[in-house]
Amino acid sequence: MAGPDNATDAVRPSAHGPSANCSDIVLVVDDSPDTLSLINDTLEQAGVNVLVALDGNQALNIARRLRPDMILLDAVMPGLDGFETCRLLKSDPELAAIPVIFMTGLTDSDNIVKGLECGSVDYLTKPIQPDELLARMRVHLTNARLTSSAHQALDSTGQFLFTVDLEGRMQWATPQTYALLSSAGATEGERQRQLVEALQQWLSHRPAASQTLKLPQLQKPLEVRFIEHRRDGTCLLRLQDGGRPAGEELLREKLSLTKRESEVLFWIANGKTNREIGEILAVSPRTVNKHLEGIFSKLGVENRTTAAGVAIRTLNADS
Repeated sequence: MAGPDNATDAVRPSAHGPSANCSDIVLVVDDSPDTLSLINDTLEQAGVNVLVALDGNQALNIARRLRPDMILLDAVMPGLDGFETCRLLKSDPELAAIPVIFMTGLTDSDNIVKGLECGSVDYLTKPIQPDELLARMRVHLTNARLTSSAHQALDSTGQFLFTVDLEGRMQWATPQTYALLSSAGATEGERQRQLVEALQQWLSHRPAASQTLKLPQLQKPLEVRFIEHRRDGTCLLRLQDGGRPAGEELLREKLSLTKRESEVLFWIANGKTNREIGEILAVSPRTVNKHLEGIFSKLGVENRTTAAGVAIRTLNADS
């Protein structure tokens, strides 16, 4: 097992293990040598590459240098404890997406809730059971890869999408969203606080899909359009330049569509099914499908994927 001072040398694939992804790198943070040894042996036998740290500060330094795929984090450590370490990880945009699993001997519900509230995806109670550890890790590593793939796909489309929690705090955004917010001064101190407060108040009223909010006191007018509530408790939103036509209007103008066709195409470009579009627009899925036929004919395409691609390129060309 490698120590924290030679963490780079700790990245070594094992030939063992039936279910590991040989590229997985897991950072284990614990001040107990016995726990570190047990987990290191378990993970290496499963073919996982292991980094170790003895305290929160070492964990943060290693995470910033080597970007592990997952962090197993002891809750109670001298100095910087696991809860504060997790908060610092989640406050760093470059590290926030790394799933954190707490390892704790604290079985009372207050500490479990505290760990989840500061950003962990799961917790394990000590003494650690190797089979349970590997099973939990496998689930969360898979989820993290799916989330990363989805974010990369959205980044590549150039859409102005972002997610926030119910307190209005941004969890993720495409590069285009960050750039548009920055151009309006929304990432600066007082304006950033006002943005968070405005989103929190708006979301507390549970807006429906397609409802919009004009953002206050910015250097140029911006609007937020509500897309959906997500299973992880966050909300998916789209940022719009308030001085330009909305997405549906642009599609109608540029592609010679009817108002309803442009609305359907807009939501197709945002990944919605016919049923979901029907719920948003208060029409039946069959009606949505009828509009799709008209869209395909006017755009000269044969399927939803190609139509969505046309819509995304049209929207981005006007950005």
